[in-house]
Amino acid sequence: MSDREYVARLIVSVITERISVRDAILHYPKDTTDKNLMAAYHALIHYEADEDLRNSDLAFREEQDEYLNMIAELLASGKDLPKNIIKSYENYYPEIQLPKSQNIKNIIKSLCRFLNVK
Repeated sequence: MSDREYVARLIVSVITERISVRDAILHYPKDTTDKNLMAAYHALIHYEADEDLRNSDLAFREEQDEYLNMIAELLASGKDLPKNIIKSYENYYPEIQLPKSQNIKNIIKSLCRFLNVK
C-alpha cells in the first residue's frame, strides 16, 4: 500500500470516527516530502482545530467532511490534489511540522530547536 492510500484510509477513519485525529497524526507517514500528503496532514489538523465549530454548525460539518472525503478519494486513486489546495496550505505553513522518524539526526535537530541553537 502506498503512503497516499494509507493516508486516505486514515482520513476516512477520522471522518467515520473510528479513530481520532490525534491517532491519525501519530500513524502518519514519517519524513514525507509529498506535497499532497503535507496538505492532507494540515487538512486533518484544521479538522481537529474546528471541532467546536463542527459541533455547532451542521452545514460547516458536512462541508468539511466532504472536503476531507474528496482529499481521501484523490489520494486513494493516486491522483494529485488540486494545486490551489496544496498552495493554500503552503501559505499558512512555510515550515511544515510533519512527524519525523526518530533517527539520531532528527533527535539532534529537535534538541537544537528546543535549546534555540542554530
